[in-house]
Amino acid sequence: MPIFDTHAHYDSNGFTADRDSVLSALPNAGVELVVDPGCDMKSSRAAVALAERCSFVYAAAGIHPSDCAGIGEAEFSALRELCGHEKVVAVGEIGLDYYWKDNPPRAFQQMVFRRQIELAIELDLPVIVHDREAHGDSLSIVLEYPEVRGVFHCFSGSPEMALELLKRDWYLGFDGPITYKNAQRAPEVIAVTPLNRMVVETDSPYLSPVPLRGKRNDSRNLPYIIEKLAQWKGVSPEEMTRITWENGLQLFPKIGLTFSREKK
Repeated sequence: MPIFDTHAHYDSNGFTADRDSVLSALPNAGVELVVDPGCDMKSSRAAVALAERCSFVYAAAGIHPSDCAGIGEAEFSALRELCGHEKVVAVGEIGLDYYWKDNPPRAFQQMVFRRQIELAIELDLPVIVHDREAHGDSLSIVLEYPEVRGVFHCFSGSPEMALELLKRDWYLGFDGPITYKNAQRAPEVIAVTPLNRMVVETDSPYLSPVPLRGKRNDSRNLPYIIEKLAQWKGVSPEEMTRITWENGLQLFPKIGLTFSREKK
């Protein structure tokens, strides 16, 4: 069964030395689809360029909260144009990050987040949400827009927050941290998350799972995450692979339609 990495940053400088060789190795490892989200206009354009030359890679375009300082109308206009590209399947990575003290002010992050959600609604695209130490505000803002859908990337909120999102048909992304010893809340969140709302991510080159923690991550490490989810949900790794593949196609309808046509 093929594997879908719904969040990996192959445009990152972490892959400068061997990007092409890593990407060319993924299909032989069973990884047949990857979404590469941008974090600012430069990386969003790089993700699109990568998607243009690699058939199984798709892009998301967005402005990350840590990179939103100085963003104005020119950037929002450029982002809208980029999101019209045929291989851009979501607006992301967007959201709130209150962890880093030198990030832009919270009110400004929230404005940029809202503007990008509104763009996603306008273009009928899902969103990829980054939420770090900002659970209350992240949830509050997405609930202002009942028509928006997407995924909370590397979900780290409470089971109660998860249930609020799940009631509204959001997806939750699970990454390497669910394999860490200190992942105390992860089993509780996974327990309340139905199988049809889970997607798997690496966030490459970051967040390598155990037993590779501390090393550069890539999509070939997804089986460690899949196995942990399968264990907690009482299904086989093969079944979890199938489920998360199908969920990824549902989360990103443009890929689902394109991939279905290509497979015929």
